[in-house]
Amino acid sequence: MIVELGHYALIMALATALLQSVLPIIGARTRDAGLMGVAPAAAIASFVLILFAFVALTVSYVTSDFSVKNVWENSHSMMPMIYKFSGVWGNHEGSMMLWLLILVFFSALVAFFGGNLPATLKSNVLAVQAWITSAFLTFVLLTSNPFQRLSPAPLEGRDLNPILQDIGLAIHPPMLYLGYVGFSICFSFAVAALIDGRIDAAWARWVRPWTLAAWTALTAGIAMGSYWAYYELGWGGWWFWDPVENASFMPWLAGTALLHSALVMEKREALKIWTILLAIMTFSLSLLGTFLVRSGVLTSVHAFATDPTRGIFILCILVAFIGGAFTLFALRAQTLSPGGLFAPISREGALVLNNLFLTTATATVLVGTLYPLVLEAITGAKISVGPPFFNLTFGPLMIPLLLAVPFGPLLAWKRGDLWAVTQRLYMAAGAALLVSLAVIYFATGAPVMAGLGIGLGVWLIAGSLTDIAMRSGVGKVALPIMWRRFKGLPRSAFGGALAHMGLGVSVIGIVAVTAFATENVVTMKPGETTVGGPFTLQFEGLKPNTGPNYTELQGRFIILRDGQPVSHLTAAKRVFTARQMPTTEAGIYTNGANQLYVALGDELPGGGVVVRVWWKPWVTFIWFGAIFMSLGGIVSLFDRRLRIGAPAKSRAPAVAVGQET
Repeated sequence: MIVELGHYALIMALATALLQSVLPIIGARTRDAGLMGVAPAAAIASFVLILFAFVALTVSYVTSDFSVKNVWENSHSMMPMIYKFSGVWGNHEGSMMLWLLILVFFSALVAFFGGNLPATLKSNVLAVQAWITSAFLTFVLLTSNPFQRLSPAPLEGRDLNPILQDIGLAIHPPMLYLGYVGFSICFSFAVAALIDGRIDAAWARWVRPWTLAAWTALTAGIAMGSYWAYYELGWGGWWFWDPVENASFMPWLAGTALLHSALVMEKREALKIWTILLAIMTFSLSLLGTFLVRSGVLTSVHAFATDPTRGIFILCILVAFIGGAFTLFALRAQTLSPGGLFAPISREGALVLNNLFLTTATATVLVGTLYPLVLEAITGAKISVGPPFFNLTFGPLMIPLLLAVPFGPLLAWKRGDLWAVTQRLYMAAGAALLVSLAVIYFATGAPVMAGLGIGLGVWLIAGSLTDIAMRSGVGKVALPIMWRRFKGLPRSAFGGALAHMGLGVSVIGIVAVTAFATENVVTMKPGETTVGGPFTLQFEGLKPNTGPNYTELQGRFIILRDGQPVSHLTAAKRVFTARQMPTTEAGIYTNGANQLYVALGDELPGGGVVVRVWWKPWVTFIWFGAIFMSLGGIVSLFDRRLRIGAPAKSRAPAVAVGQET
């Protein structure tokens, strides 16, 4: 019964979203407070209804109700409970339910916390959100119904894709969708502002926390996805420029540009037109990613669906929203003022440079991702654009951007002194140079570019610390005054410094593992040894093991250093009972920031087994850097100025008791 109630709740949510998409717009045009008041109530009602539907689907998974087709296709009674729960979104239909839930969750947050928004802007924002909600609810109900029944009900399910039976499924998609879908709020604010005709610093203040929240979640989601693929697929890599990886990376790049552009607009009322355009572009790239994952145009471990009907439906949604938003932008652009002026050498100028490189990098990734698809559609020829293209185009764009990052926070608004800022950064530059020379000198056979790359990461970290030190008056004022200034700095200053430091940490990890990683492929028998970095790996042998819904063959190893055992490591080849699908379970030993990574290959006649051994120095810096960036976003969200938001207009003095809302 709960399944039918969940389906009915989705239908009711569609009806509510349709009302929310029409009445508030009319109310905003006619200044009818009653019609505008429909928006927050409908947004909260939609959230409650879709939450109920999501819970109903979850209950079906947890109780192994195989009369529901979606549960039968993606679950099994012997699966551990955590995978029954996370398996809800481990498929196309369930992941769309999560997509919808997060979409209406953000709408409800605007309805609940948007009390200081102008009534017309709030109504228009929630109406635009309802347009998106209505489109995707229609898509789910017509093409991707998760509540479809089977009669008679099968006795057992087909099991979840073995690759997805991992804790990563419980973390990666929700975080990724919080970022993907969170940018819908920025899109709705942009379209609402174009409808309302109000685009000013207050608008930027309202939109910046939503941008920051979505960016933070997307950063964490991409990092978790990278680490999940790294340890789950047994390939030893952390990024492959897979088209679906790119589909999440492009909104992150555009969202980073939007975050910095909105800051300029808030502080100086400059870049108004550009900021609106970026808000539209960022969510448009999120929609494009949704299309790529679910249309069947890509073959990827990340892709959900191959049904062309669904692909055409999502393509229509994409064209309608992207085309409609850009059409509205084109109609309104001539009426928008460009905003305040500033010198090229200024903080605004540095942020414009930031936007220039980020959007160019986004365009590069977009071309590399879509070109093979467009070429195949036109000519039928199949080509692949892989890491060599992206490394040669994306990398060079990032180097000047990373060099410029420490300058931005130290430059003054409107007009800055580049030479003075350069003098303040001399210690950061000295630290980066020393580290570069040390890497080149002490790391035997290290390429010069590796030393310079690690020095670039140190430059970012030291530059961020310099910003905080200069703001606190380190070396210029007495210690008590310095401490008082340090404590009085806004949270956004610490958040920005953490994010830039995290970027530096990730750069160090990327350069180090690219330059210094080693790989060793050997055939091993029990008792034999091989080398992995500073360690010796001794093979103990293979041992069968049985899990709740799989069998596996474990390879056990002793890790030795200088002839002494320091740890044990287990790698395995699993076969899941229901699907008879094999997976590789890598064995990973973490030593500080370094990792020894072992994956089993095929068994050979005579008792040997193929073993792949990687030594990956400083590889964990890649993900620690992403954690720092996410923490920086969280810290910035607690900035008092963002919590207060833009000031609301003072109320008229004569307000009867009980009439305030």
